[in-house]
Amino acid sequence: MVDVSTEIIINLPKEKVAEFASYPGNVPNWCTHIKSVEWNNDAPLRAGAKLVFNGQIMRRPQQNVYEVVEIIPGQKVIMKSRSNNMRMETTVAWQAINENTTCMTLRNRGVPIAFSKPMAPLLKLAIRNVSRRNLKQLKKMLEFSYRRLEVL
Repeated sequence: MVDVSTEIIINLPKEKVAEFASYPGNVPNWCTHIKSVEWNNDAPLRAGAKLVFNGQIMRRPQQNVYEVVEIIPGQKVIMKSRSNNMRMETTVAWQAINENTTCMTLRNRGVPIAFSKPMAPLLKLAIRNVSRRNLKQLKKMLEFSYRRLEVL
């Protein structure tokens, strides 16, 4: 079992962070390993929705289908994937620290089917590093964008 939780403080209101980060079409902008997301974007994101994440891990194309199992707008989104390589649950959550600061948490937990148990610590480290990099990218992108809008 792999269970990795990372968080970052973003200097923006929770509503803005959650709105951007919970929209599937924005994921490729801040998740470095995700190249595109396929879903029925005509419908609002809801429990039962299926999302296909097309990405690249270790220079190999990878496609994972996630199902949204719970969504509380502005608070959290929980998705599960049952791919051939891993059974994974991803939780993205937002908590207001104050009116202009948000703590965003990204949690990945699952069973690495295609990896042996001795590989689990390395997989955990890799997931943590990718998650930290993605959250830093999101923070940088959002804070820069909103600062730029305030100047205009």
